[in-house]
Amino acid sequence: MSTVYEKIYEYPDEDRETLLSAYRYAEMQHEGQKRASGEPYFTHPCAVAEILIDLGMDTPSIAAAFLHDVIEDTNATAEDIRTYFGGEILTLVDGVTKLDKIRYASHEEEDAENFRKIFVAMANDVRVIIIKLADRLHNMRSLNFLSNERQQRIAKETLEIFTPLAGRLGISQIKCELEDLCLKYLDPEAYEYLVTNIHQKLEQRHNMVDFVVNELKTLLDESGIDGEVFGRPKHFYSIYRKMKNYGKTLDQIYDLSAVRVIVETIDECYEVLGKIHKQWKPVPGRIKDYIATPKRNMYQSLHTTVVTNFGQFFEIQIRTREMHEMAEFGIAAHWKYKEQKISETGFDQRLSWIRDVMDWQGSLNDSKEFVDSLKNDLYSSELLVFTPNGKVISLPLEATPVDFAYAIHSEVGNKCVGAKVNSRIVTLNSALHTGDVVEILTSPNTKGPSWDWLKFVKSGSARAKIRQFFKKEMKETNAKTGRTMLEAEAKRRGYSLADLLTEESFKKLSNKLVFSSVNEMMASVGYGAVSVNQVICKLIDYYKKEVPKPAEVLSNDKIRKPASTVEIKGMSGLLVRFAHCCNPVPGDDIVGFVSRGRGVIVHRKDCPNLSGEDPERLQPALWTGEGAEFIAGFKIIAEDKEGLTAFIIAEIAAMHLSITAINGRLNKEGQAEFEIKIRLNKRSDIDLLVKRIKKDRRIIDVFRTTN
Repeated sequence: MSTVYEKIYEYPDEDRETLLSAYRYAEMQHEGQKRASGEPYFTHPCAVAEILIDLGMDTPSIAAAFLHDVIEDTNATAEDIRTYFGGEILTLVDGVTKLDKIRYASHEEEDAENFRKIFVAMANDVRVIIIKLADRLHNMRSLNFLSNERQQRIAKETLEIFTPLAGRLGISQIKCELEDLCLKYLDPEAYEYLVTNIHQKLEQRHNMVDFVVNELKTLLDESGIDGEVFGRPKHFYSIYRKMKNYGKTLDQIYDLSAVRVIVETIDECYEVLGKIHKQWKPVPGRIKDYIATPKRNMYQSLHTTVVTNFGQFFEIQIRTREMHEMAEFGIAAHWKYKEQKISETGFDQRLSWIRDVMDWQGSLNDSKEFVDSLKNDLYSSELLVFTPNGKVISLPLEATPVDFAYAIHSEVGNKCVGAKVNSRIVTLNSALHTGDVVEILTSPNTKGPSWDWLKFVKSGSARAKIRQFFKKEMKETNAKTGRTMLEAEAKRRGYSLADLLTEESFKKLSNKLVFSSVNEMMASVGYGAVSVNQVICKLIDYYKKEVPKPAEVLSNDKIRKPASTVEIKGMSGLLVRFAHCCNPVPGDDIVGFVSRGRGVIVHRKDCPNLSGEDPERLQPALWTGEGAEFIAGFKIIAEDKEGLTAFIIAEIAAMHLSITAINGRLNKEGQAEFEIKIRLNKRSDIDLLVKRIKKDRRIIDVFRTTN
């Protein structure tokens, strides 16, 4: 605490007063509270504030760090924070408090919602996530006081969520420490092995590092270049990842330490690189120019690995002072060097990435697809390709010409009909490689993208833009399909959609699901962005609160069908019902089962529920005509591929049939399984639909179901 208190006094008077007020207020509110370590709880907000001070963050961020737990853990209210510290600091505190309430889990639905909350917080004010990263860093530093189970859980979510975010924002100082701390708890044996053996190797190599540093200093002096040279050990997790990913032993990892050369200008970076290669042999394939082609997080530096006169491999990184600060502090350098107007471009580019994610995430309502797309964007390495004009485009590994086309512009992607890579025609699903020159061939006459593109595109942005195209172009069709599905589901549950969907109920629904119009809601249901059950369940709930429950409503699963469509041989005047275990439809071979007190229940002859029943209670039955509506159940088993749900819905809609229920899941074999109920009035539609769906190569099997 004393350290952070002393650092506060280095600030100008006005800033110092704000920080001291926040310090004292938080100290008072947290008085008497203890951490798991037994320390006063107030040590935690002080440590978080100190991390932000070292990052060079602005005064409101540091004040919010002192206060970030007071609303959640003390009697202080949001209004108190506003009164004492103003709206800006309250916004930051409130943002961090909301992130603290997120409970990370392995469920895709929760993962998607959590990621969305994080990106909304970042889009509103990126300082919120920087405070949260500092908060997580200090919690990881004191993780040893928690149970082993909690250590594992917290370390896992840190590695999956917070370290890639820190990396994407370019804050390597936090990212590297978080990764090492995660490794300590997720693989303690590997961590201890690396700590012990690397320290031994570093001691052995200490003289060699000093030799390289001194040689480079001499080189700078002789060239008249004002610069700084120092050695830096690689952090443990990066070495661990290399050993795991490439199957290498520690002895095969040559760059356990790197030497950095910091100079004033970009020209001096390239001059120093040339002189280093003149003095020592560079290792082929290990020269990387991140100045001309920065990483996606705007990291810039020249990297080269050289072999010294003693046969030792060394990685040397050459960068300007500004590049060095950006590499260490990332987006936080915007505040650290704000007065010098440094890094405005990098700041804007980093924020543009957040805005891009916010743009395309709304189009990916499927939770798994959203999480997969985001993680691919966050975690994957990048490849750099070029337009014919020499512009550099950054894409995820294994990206295709379609990803490239949509990275240029939505219209280029939508009108794409072919591609050339390095002047040669390639297929649109070809994997691109770093250095490729890509040219997209377009046509104004194309009907637009193909659903098949969703099978191979790698970037979340491309996937979202393809979906946006279909959502927009097929809006009317989707709206009709959605209305039919809602009407059918409402009727199945014993209601009329016209009764459920009133002006008042839609207003309540749109507040929950954010629809601007009834037509947009219908289209969202037809498109699959929102499930039928999501809408109908809420509408029924609103209806029940407004209207007294009818004396008798058919249960959710019982659709009464006209008895006149079936004749039971030798019987008349009896109540006839249709079994929902086998859902007979006109054209099926049927039999009547005489129940006790419930009339005659009509089953398909092959219904397994009839086995073991008294034959005397089974009566011959015949269809007397068609025209009534019936429900048929299907099961579809298919390969888990992109666009499968949309294909199935489109085939059903093309036959003008109504879906009353649809459920999907992955089975133990990793196959996609869909259970669908469809409203129809003739059996021939069943055979035709099965044939249409089976034509798709992704489909493994389609069959009628019995419950």
